[in-house]
Amino acid sequence: MSSLKRMVLKSFKQLHRTRLRVFEGDERALTAARLKINEEYNKNRYVKDEEAIKAMVKFGEDVERELRTQVIQAREVKPGVFEAKITKDTVKLDNIPYNDNAIPVDGISRGQSCCQDVAKNKNK
Repeated sequence: MSSLKRMVLKSFKQLHRTRLRVFEGDERALTAARLKINEEYNKNRYVKDEEAIKAMVKFGEDVERELRTQVIQAREVKPGVFEAKITKDTVKLDNIPYNDNAIPVDGISRGQSCCQDVAKNKNK
C-alpha cells in the first residue's frame, strides 16, 4: 500500500475514532457524523492528484482536531440544568471577570475614552 493511501486511511480511521469519543451515547450524532465522514471520503475516492489528496488529508486532520477540542456534548439532567461532557482535550479559555466600571462602547460620546483606554492609562 502506498504511503499516500496509508495517510488517507489513517485520517479516515482517526476521524471515526474521534467521532466515537466526542458523540459517545448520542446515537443520532454518531450516525450523522459517520454518514458525513463516509460521504466525504467516498466523494473524493477517485482523486488522483497527489497534492489535492495531501490537502484533503490535512483538512481531515484539521476537522478531527476541531471535533476533539471544540465540540462539547451537553444533556439536560433536570429542567434547566445541563451536564456538559468536558474532556482533557477540550480547549478551555481564560474567563475575564465582569467589570462594573466598564464603559460600554455604545455609550461613548466624543472626547470620552473607552474602558480599554482607561485600562491602558492605568498601567502606565
